[in-house]
Amino acid sequence: MKKNIWKYIYEYSLVIFGSMVAAFAIEEFLVPNTILDGGVVGVSIMINALSGFTLGLLTLIINIPFLLIGLKKLGKEFIIKSAVAMAFFSIFLEQFESWGNATEETLLAVVFGGTVLGIGVGIVIKFGGCLDGTETVAIMLNKKFRWPVGQTVLIFNIVIYSIAAILFGRDRAMFSLLTYFIASKVIDIVEEGFNKAKAAMIITNECEEIASAIYHKLGRTVTILEGEGLISGKKVVLYCVLNKFEVKELRNIIDSVDSSAFIAISDVEEIIGKHIKKSDGNTALGVNNEQQIPKN
Repeated sequence: MKKNIWKYIYEYSLVIFGSMVAAFAIEEFLVPNTILDGGVVGVSIMINALSGFTLGLLTLIINIPFLLIGLKKLGKEFIIKSAVAMAFFSIFLEQFESWGNATEETLLAVVFGGTVLGIGVGIVIKFGGCLDGTETVAIMLNKKFRWPVGQTVLIFNIVIYSIAAILFGRDRAMFSLLTYFIASKVIDIVEEGFNKAKAAMIITNECEEIASAIYHKLGRTVTILEGEGLISGKKVVLYCVLNKFEVKELRNIIDSVDSSAFIAISDVEEIIGKHIKKSDGNTALGVNNEQQIPKN
C-alpha cells in the first residue's frame, strides 16, 4: 500500500513539474514572440492576443469540455492526471506571465521554446497525463475509428496555424509550425528515451556462431526461429532486441561471421516482460555460459 502511495506521489509530482516546464516555455519564449503552440493552447494564445483575456484561465476553460467528453472513454486515472496537469499548467501560466521574456530573437524563441515545451509535455505524457484537450479527442477517435493520434492532432494544428497565418501573418504561422515539429521530436525523445529499442531479425546459415557472438559481445540473448524461403528452402532466423547504439556492433559481428546474412532492423515501441541479458557473472536468468546458443 505504501509503495503505491509513493508511486502516485512520484508520478503526480512529475506531471506537475512537466506542466510547469511547459508553461515556462509558453510564457517566456512563445507568447512574447507571437508564436503559437498547437491545440487548445494555440487557440487560447490567439484569443488572448486579440482580446487580452487571461491565457491561463482561457486554457483551463477550453480544456474542460474535452475532459468531460473523455471522462467515460479514456479511463479515470488518465483523466484525473490530465485535469491536474491542466490545472497546474494554467496556474503556472499566470505565474510566469509577469516574468521577463527569455529572448526577443524569434529564431531563438522557436528553437529553445520548442525544446523546453517538448520536455515539459513529454514528461506529462510519460507519466500518464496530457495538457491539451485535442489530444483526448484524438485518442478517442483512434479507439473508435483507428485514426492515428499523431496525424489527427496534426490536422487540428494545421487548421489552427492556417488561422494564425490570416491573423498574424504567414511568417508567424511558419515559425509556429517549426516550433511544433521541434517540440514533437523532443516529446518523442522524452517519452521513449534515447535508448529506444530496436528489433533485429537475422537470416543466416551461421546461426550458432552469430548467436554466441551476440551474447558474449553485446550481452544480448537470441531467440531462434525456424523459417522457410520460397526459393532457398529451410532457414534459421535469429531474433534479438537491442538499443540503437548496439546496431553498429551487431552489423560488425554479422559481417565478420557471415557477410551474406540478411538483416532486418525495426523500431520496437514497447517491451513487456523481462528481457534476458547476460550478467557480469556470465549467467543470464537460467541461462549458463556452457550453452552454445543462449535463448530467451
